[in-house]
Amino acid sequence: MTDISASMVANLRKISGQGMMDCKKALQDAEGDLDKAMEILRKKGLATLAKRAARETSEGIVVGKLSDDGKVGILATMCCETDFVAKSDDFIAAADLLADYAFACPLDSNAKNILETEIDGKTFNDVITETVSKTGEKTEVGDFERFKVDSSGMINIYIHFNKKVGTMVEIETSEESLNTSDSLRQAANDIAMHITATKPLALDKGGIDAETIEREKAIYAEQVKGKPDNIIEKIVEGKMKKFYAENCLLQQPFVKDDSKTVEQVISEAAKQNGGEAKIKRFVRYELG
Repeated sequence: MTDISASMVANLRKISGQGMMDCKKALQDAEGDLDKAMEILRKKGLATLAKRAARETSEGIVVGKLSDDGKVGILATMCCETDFVAKSDDFIAAADLLADYAFACPLDSNAKNILETEIDGKTFNDVITETVSKTGEKTEVGDFERFKVDSSGMINIYIHFNKKVGTMVEIETSEESLNTSDSLRQAANDIAMHITATKPLALDKGGIDAETIEREKAIYAEQVKGKPDNIIEKIVEGKMKKFYAENCLLQQPFVKDDSKTVEQVISEAAKQNGGEAKIKRFVRYELG
């Protein structure tokens, strides 16, 4: 058997990020060949992925990244099995890389594109395999969205301190000069925080699917069953107005000032700077 020195183990640990015993065993199996030992560690990660393929990945981290000019933004989730691993240094480091890889994808990207994207000779699929071999848990890219705006508009990303929930929102502005307005950018940030806290179902009622609407109407009608049809219709209509106000972002009372709706907040911030602005779209992800 090839003699494996402590310096050889230390070198492999530095390169691979694996534990000391795993590195020593890999070097022994590879008879001291560093490249073969790295391949053994990689295969270990792939084997773990295959073994745990059916496991649920409901924990993880939400990551986001904006271009320097604020015109392109990505929001994505890196998923694993347990909160313990989600808080580990190895998983957090991989999640940070996910933001870079997702940002490097073509505009029509999806999770598969991210896995195949290469940075400095390494695909994100390689990153995941290495992470799995370190953590022993199934790890995968979850949700992913990219926003891109033209000259008149801005994107804001807010991720809660626990990294379990985050939001990306796109603001459409009437003129490019508004994009540099501190007050409008603050309003956009506050709205992203609002979305993170309130979990709106859609931007407006047009974004709520018909099945959800019919289900809510049926529930409200059942609650007042036995009353005359015209009375039931009016009660259901009133309850649906409340439902829309609670679940449609533009109609929601703003969390920092419930005397205004979210739509009014962004509109007033733009008017203060001599223009107009509206929320075009948003995406919200939550894990755990």
